[in-house]
Amino acid sequence: MAKKVVATLQTAGKNYAKVIKMVKSPKTGAYSFKENVVHMEEVKNYLEKK
Repeated sequence: MAKKVVATLQTAGKNYAKVIKMVKSPKTGAYSFKENVVHMEEVKNYLEKK
């Protein structure tokens, strides 16, 4: 799956970044990772959101 995202980022342009965010589950307290492709200008906003 990572290969597809990397290939998409290379062909779509250099204005996008793959962001991986660690999120804590309120039920179990375990951490999980959420991956998303975000425009470079929105990376900081995406990481600050809860």
